[in-house]
Amino acid sequence: MEDFSTWRHIFKLDPNKEISDEDLEAICESGTDAIIVGGTDDVTLDDVINMLARVRRYTVPCILEVSNIESVTPGFDFYFIPMVLNSEDRKWIIGLHQEAVKTYGEFIEWEELLTEGYIMLNSNSKAYRYTNSIPLDDDDVVAYAQTAEKLMRLPFVYLEYSGTYGNPDLVQNVHEALDNAVLIYGGGIQTKQQATEMAERSDIVVVGNVIYEDIKAALRTVHAVKKVNSK
Repeated sequence: MEDFSTWRHIFKLDPNKEISDEDLEAICESGTDAIIVGGTDDVTLDDVINMLARVRRYTVPCILEVSNIESVTPGFDFYFIPMVLNSEDRKWIIGLHQEAVKTYGEFIEWEELLTEGYIMLNSNSKAYRYTNSIPLDDDDVVAYAQTAEKLMRLPFVYLEYSGTYGNPDLVQNVHEALDNAVLIYGGGIQTKQQATEMAERSDIVVVGNVIYEDIKAALRTVHAVKKVNSK
């Protein structure tokens, strides 16, 4: 099984968005460590299966970030399970997860499941509103991250800025507060300079929206991140 502890850069593809075969090949052959397939809403089984089949032409590890039970399908290397720690709605913390286990528990390959302690940080984003998340100050964010690692023993802490570039100082503070959990940063990366800045402050950088806006800029983030982590 792939060792995710060595990953530094991930591209995130929304199965509900169009991407050409040429651009998809460039993404998958870019040197990125993995591809995440996932989106906030309107994620369907047909779209997920289609994206999986297209990515499977390449050797890059492919992950499904589960946003709803209906779109789950076999064939991915890993299944990332978000737990939105600052949601006011229990279904985003544990409710949907319990329902999934109740329905599919006997079929689950547990070693393929990895849980992400999500902390939603862009109050203007669709994902923030969709998950009924609440605002946090910096001390809250650090405490949630430590709770995810120390009490919940989650392998990943995910700082999600959802389309907006985040606060580098806060990312740094969270990183310094963690001992074992892998810190993932996602949100608003448009340039290699931003990719470098967040790579210096986190373990994994996720790049998503810019894929559909400027494919060349997206591809440049791979080298930027790998250069930081090869020092």
